[in-house]
Amino acid sequence: QVQLVESGGGLVQAGGSLRLSCAASGRTFGIYATAWFRQVPAKEREFVAANSWSNGSTYYLGSVKGRFTISRDNAKNTVYLQMNSLKPEDTAVYYCAATSNGYYSGSWYFKSIIYDLWGQGTQVTVSS
Repeated sequence: QVQLVESGGGLVQAGGSLRLSCAASGRTFGIYATAWFRQVPAKEREFVAANSWSNGSTYYLGSVKGRFTISRDNAKNTVYLQMNSLKPEDTAVYYCAATSNGYYSGSWYFKSIIYDLWGQGTQVTVSS
């Protein structure tokens, strides 16, 4: 069983930076991809970024491309989301997710339905 634990959220002014971490423990060899989603009250969970553990490909929501970077430290089984030039509209609870199904690839990584493992979420608040 794999567990995901996020950390690194907080309050930051617009234009600032934060780095979120997602530490995976347990049978991590069964993970094929990880992703970050975010959610604000009364809205659906939104895809932010994903990375494939098999080929290293990365995927981003259009509005964060060039500002956010997803990366992975293999030795630590930790996935990061470096967030720069933060905007008030980036305010949300950010969730780390992982899929243990190797069937999916490409555009499927944008869809929350393929992820069977989720962290507890970490709040990111960007003040104007």
